[in-house]
Amino acid sequence: MCGIVGYIGNKQACPILITGLKNLEYRGYDSAGISTIEENSLSILKNQGRVKNLSDLNEINSLSGTIGIAHTRWATHGKPSQVNSHPHLDNSKTFSVVHNGIIENYNELKNFLIEKGYTFYSETDTEVIPNLIHYYYKENSKISEVTNTKTNTSAFLTAIQKACNELIGSYAIEVVSKDFTDCIIVAKKSSPLVIGKGNLENYIASDIPAVLEFTKNFYFLEDNEFAVIFKDNIDFYDSNLSKISKDLKEIDWDATSADKNGFEDYMLKEIYEQPDSIRKTINSRLDENEEYNFKDLELPKEYLKSLNQIYIVACGTAMHAGLAVKNTFEKLCHIVTQVEVASEFRYRNPLIDSHTLCIFISQSGETADTLAALELCKNAGAKTIAITNVLGSSITRSSDYSILTHAGPEIAVASTKAYTCQVTILTMLAIYFAEILTNRSAMEENSNITSDHIAKIDHDMPDHFVEKDGFDAIDIYNSNFINNLKHSILSLPNKVQDCLNSAKTIKEFSDRIFEEKDIFFLGRGIDYTTALEGSLKLKEISYIHSESYPAGELKHGPIALIENDTTVISILTDSNLVAKSISNTQEVITRGAKTLIITNQNIGANNFDTVIEIPEINEFISPVLAIVPLQLLAYYISKNKNLDVDKPRNLAKSVTVE
Repeated sequence: MCGIVGYIGNKQACPILITGLKNLEYRGYDSAGISTIEENSLSILKNQGRVKNLSDLNEINSLSGTIGIAHTRWATHGKPSQVNSHPHLDNSKTFSVVHNGIIENYNELKNFLIEKGYTFYSETDTEVIPNLIHYYYKENSKISEVTNTKTNTSAFLTAIQKACNELIGSYAIEVVSKDFTDCIIVAKKSSPLVIGKGNLENYIASDIPAVLEFTKNFYFLEDNEFAVIFKDNIDFYDSNLSKISKDLKEIDWDATSADKNGFEDYMLKEIYEQPDSIRKTINSRLDENEEYNFKDLELPKEYLKSLNQIYIVACGTAMHAGLAVKNTFEKLCHIVTQVEVASEFRYRNPLIDSHTLCIFISQSGETADTLAALELCKNAGAKTIAITNVLGSSITRSSDYSILTHAGPEIAVASTKAYTCQVTILTMLAIYFAEILTNRSAMEENSNITSDHIAKIDHDMPDHFVEKDGFDAIDIYNSNFINNLKHSILSLPNKVQDCLNSAKTIKEFSDRIFEEKDIFFLGRGIDYTTALEGSLKLKEISYIHSESYPAGELKHGPIALIENDTTVISILTDSNLVAKSISNTQEVITRGAKTLIITNQNIGANNFDTVIEIPEINEFISPVLAIVPLQLLAYYISKNKNLDVDKPRNLAKSVTVE
């Protein structure tokens, strides 16, 4: 969850490293540090707090080295402090290391090294790494003399490999040494790391946006691989230190998409980018015939018919995206679909076999719990699909198939545009599966199926199906319903734009409630999934305690918490449940609650405080519209409280530790 960045080339490293750290600050911001090679010695500067506290140090201007590594921290072992900040040195000050991840066996390694005469100064797990590297480096030096040349980096690399073999847990590390002043060595296991290629210069980072303004060409390491990086060359090695080759991949993100572009905060910018990001996501899978194209998944009708269940596995906001499409998969495909929290899923011995399809959602593609759950499902024989925003991320390399959203860089910790793109692409995937299963093309060619026949089928799925001319009612129902849903998806970008027009009313409501301590979100059916995500957004960036409930459960306990002037937010987009939802909301009004209603239904003249009307749309895709006012609400409440919207306390963007 920390951020690491590195540079080697002909330019001054420090300004590039500071820029990279600022771009990575969403990964952690309780301390920051930098290490450069200055005239054959290691220089280290670090400070508690934000990257600005580091860049404001007077000594920073004296760093002129062209090789360096840097770190912005999200504390795991040891409280935020200067001494616990990275980089960390070994006792001899030969090696400097920055590390993202957790070393689970650091106590055992620390005790081993103490017995060998090493001293530790911090409370971190990371400090064992440079000292362990030094221990093995010293052991190698007894066998052969080490010289400071490019061709003799083997002792340096071997020491790092032996140290990594001892580490249990996750890591992405960068190492520089005063004995090897022309290279940086990196290694990874279960933590993200990318290497950006430039012209006689190379870059290293946890995430692509950190160095996107410098290069669009990247290498991606697999777990247990190493890279020795010079300014004019990169050598890649497997776990046995055998040389391997890597493909260079071009990332088509626009570097300016990682800028604020005139917005006060990244989160607000990303909320307003949603019409464009959704449009790009739709177009990425829409072919010239306006059909959804997922043929690269290689999942034929026979396989889909053999499935007994689909698991959608994710964490946080990504899990809410899964909940938003669960009913779509079940209703259109008639396959039981379960949505699971990744951190729980892997520990409960889920029933998985070759007749199970597992879909994993992760914005970064590096979420530790989701990656672990993916490996569990692969080992059980299930096919796996990754939904992610980052090409080349760990999840894309580990899954059988990958589907990219096209949200572009998302810098704010609280996810907005990634969520709406995930719901959109998953709905498109459900339609694609349904059209395969219902043999849509054959139906369209059958002249006996008329519009009158289709019109006789209820809006809801019938309880039993009557065979007609070789096609049953489920086929006809799906064809009709899918056409409506596809039109709704195409209309999403413009309708999300319309939802943004609610900003003024939302801001006025936030001015009234930003000092409250408890807020409740209600919804029924698919609206409950929106309530969950709206509540999470508010918690994440405003620090207000909020809860979301299925509105029908209100009277089974939560209504005891409603008192005079309590704020209750209700989402009403499900036409089948709107009357019942209105009744549930009236129950809290009679107990003194003030209400905000998000709706596209005719709710009549009721005693609601504030009503936000969003465009009408097929209810299966309504979460994409209904969440937009709630994203804005969380944003404006946070601004009213003078909080850091983009970097909420205790949170980091990419959760790469369990």
